[in-house]
Amino acid sequence: MRRILPKVLWSVVGVAVAAVWVFPVYWMVLSAFTPNARLRQIPPSFLPVNTTLTNLRTVVSDPDFLSALRMSLTITALTVVVVLAFAFLGALAISRFRFRGRKSFLLAVLFIQMLPAEGLFIAQYKMLSSVGGVVPAFGLNSVLGITVLYTAAIIPFTIWMLRGFVAGVPIELEEAAMVDGLSRTQAFLRITFPLLAPGLVASGVYAFLQAWNEFTIALVVLPDQSSQTLPLWLRGFLNASVNRGVDWAQVMAASTVIAVPVIVFFLFVQSRMTSGLVSGAVKG
Repeated sequence: MRRILPKVLWSVVGVAVAAVWVFPVYWMVLSAFTPNARLRQIPPSFLPVNTTLTNLRTVVSDPDFLSALRMSLTITALTVVVVLAFAFLGALAISRFRFRGRKSFLLAVLFIQMLPAEGLFIAQYKMLSSVGGVVPAFGLNSVLGITVLYTAAIIPFTIWMLRGFVAGVPIELEEAAMVDGLSRTQAFLRITFPLLAPGLVASGVYAFLQAWNEFTIALVVLPDQSSQTLPLWLRGFLNASVNRGVDWAQVMAASTVIAVPVIVFFLFVQSRMTSGLVSGAVKG
């Protein structure tokens, strides 16, 4: 009993903490399938009774939903690819090479993370506005323009994340492969790069969440309604709901729809995130 009782208590505590964490998500999903009149009842019902798909149909049929979805998917995909490419090269240079100014570069990356995003809004708006007069593809209300801003905001912390993964892979693996006849590039691509897959996935998840949920930068540089992302669309959807009385059931349905791509993305990458970094890579 002395051994079992502490395990049981810790298990109960873990389940309680998990329940507290999961409840807001459960309530959002439940509210998405609950009529607004029933949702306003006191006391509220925490069980799925008399559910309906009307809220989801209303959200999906909104004329601006599909354009906002395409905008968010395009911006997020481009941001993840660009961030991983540049952050990986930066982390590789920091971890594998010794060069003058290396420590200063690391401090600069860390310092950039300390800058408040709100302090850059005016400069970002003016930059895209001026660039858009020359190259419209990188101006306001453009996918490439906001992708550049997202990349600049996300890449510093991503470099720090990948730096730890790259440093965790022994360089002796590459040296052993080079002894066996591979060039440095071949040794890196065949031996080291596959071992960095969990780090790339974890960094990609971070970049995906930051780009998908970002609101403030998009609010500044995407003023046109036809170029809004899903967070901006949700704000407009809420404002339209306020004019006729807040329909929280539809708002929760819209929030649930926005969360679906994130869940799907996690389902695809969860195996890589939980796999070991260099398990079994070194022969004993």
